[in-house]
Amino acid sequence: MKTGLKILQPESSPKKADPQAMAFVLGDEPQFYRQLLEHIADGVYFVDRQRRIHYWNAGAEQISGFSREEVVGRRCQDGVLNHVDMDGRPLCNGACPLVECICDRQQHEGFVFLHHKSGRRVPVKVRTQPMFNAEGEVIGAVEIFSDATAEFEMRRRTEAMHQMAFFDHLTGLPNRRYVEMTLRSLLTEATPPSKPFGILLFDLDRLKTINDTYGHNAGDEALHTVGQALASALRPTDVVGRWGGDEYLAAVHGVNAAILGALARRTVKTACGRRLSVVTQEVQLSISAGATLVRPGESLEQLVKRADELLYRSKAQGGGRATME
Repeated sequence: MKTGLKILQPESSPKKADPQAMAFVLGDEPQFYRQLLEHIADGVYFVDRQRRIHYWNAGAEQISGFSREEVVGRRCQDGVLNHVDMDGRPLCNGACPLVECICDRQQHEGFVFLHHKSGRRVPVKVRTQPMFNAEGEVIGAVEIFSDATAEFEMRRRTEAMHQMAFFDHLTGLPNRRYVEMTLRSLLTEATPPSKPFGILLFDLDRLKTINDTYGHNAGDEALHTVGQALASALRPTDVVGRWGGDEYLAAVHGVNAAILGALARRTVKTACGRRLSVVTQEVQLSISAGATLVRPGESLEQLVKRADELLYRSKAQGGGRATME
């Protein structure tokens, strides 16, 4: 049986292919391809339309820990593979990549976690491909999966580095570096009044009193609670982060004076409605705010300085309020 494979010899070499070697390589075509699948590191398995497993190669055994005798003849949904997605949601009885490719006749790929025989979870990259008969009907699907532990770990470390570089570990909000980058980008694009934006500078009232009275753990909890209150009160498109110490800064774009004032009042009201439970009592939290729109040609330092002066006015009047200019 001919396979269509051709042996290309370099022009500098007059040697002809060894007939015995050719017979060994080509031999019986199905056996050749089976041997090929058995010698690759990736896991390969084939299922029919009912997702019953008919083939499980050596690579699949190595990655999963399950031998072919333990898997072949069983169905994916029988609880052998127990794939889950990146959020831990089970896939074998839900959004299974094999089901998707059988139904839509398309290739699919992604990252999932398989259940190793030892009990641990192994991150794998999967690629599924529908299989057709001579009439073009889908008769099943093949899945190729590879151990993605190294790639997953690199991604996790990258995300951790990103988290350390741009996020405040105490509040979970963006840090000053990230907020400054956002503001400088907005200043570059800003051409008032066509692309106006404003900032809200907040300060947690009486943080020193909370620290001195209840301890720094209570102060940290107050900072976290207020930070989450600000994030919930602002719009999804706004960026709010910890500016430093007990201050937060929000960059809000696409606003006029009326909208900026409404946002300032709403965030102050939301934060002032939060309480901190300390031992047997509750501490009422409050913030002060300074709000201002960007002016043509001004620098980041000028913008923040004006907001800081407005914030000081709010605090001088007893806190728990917003001052806007």
